[in-house]
Amino acid sequence: MTTVRADRQAADEDPRKLRSRTRLLDAATTLLAEGGVDAVTIDAVTKLANVARATLYRHFDSGTELVAAAFARLLPSVPALSGEGDLRAQLLELLTNQAKAIESAPVQVTAMCWLGLGPDLTGYSSAAALTERQPEMRSLRQMIIEQYRDAFDRVLRTPEAIEELGEYDYDVALAQLVGPLVLTKLATLTPLGESACAQIVDDFLAARRA
Repeated sequence: MTTVRADRQAADEDPRKLRSRTRLLDAATTLLAEGGVDAVTIDAVTKLANVARATLYRHFDSGTELVAAAFARLLPSVPALSGEGDLRAQLLELLTNQAKAIESAPVQVTAMCWLGLGPDLTGYSSAAALTERQPEMRSLRQMIIEQYRDAFDRVLRTPEAIEELGEYDYDVALAQLVGPLVLTKLATLTPLGESACAQIVDDFLAARRA
């Protein structure tokens, strides 16, 4: 069992450790929300939380782990799909929900960019690839996967969808569908409404069916 896992279990059992972890996360999320990733330094977090550096390192192996935990706290959940309608209707519902979530919660885009460019992730393509000593990074990446890829899996990986769309590069398909939503936010363009999402879905389906 790793030190991190042992400390986390102890924090669950010891109210004092739970309080110190909570104060550290409160401070980290406040700094992240107000000043971005660069504001979440070990010194700034420990000062705001009034917690010793040694205590912080009993809960988090590194500053990267602390930032990941703060991001995970700030990420809102994406509405569940109704599961109603044909493939087009389900894709449109999914894409519209994702567009609204990205527009209302830019921290999602920031978290994705940070995961893609940040330390400790070079060469990793899944949450399972992260080591046991990166539980917060693993948790954050899993949250992103569940909110994005898993949602599309539930729509595009059904037998009906596979029969209708045939064989194709799934990663490219996700980029075609989600890419415009993220790019719109990053480029500070006009948010995509339902009509724009419908156009993205129709173009994707038309290309696949052709």
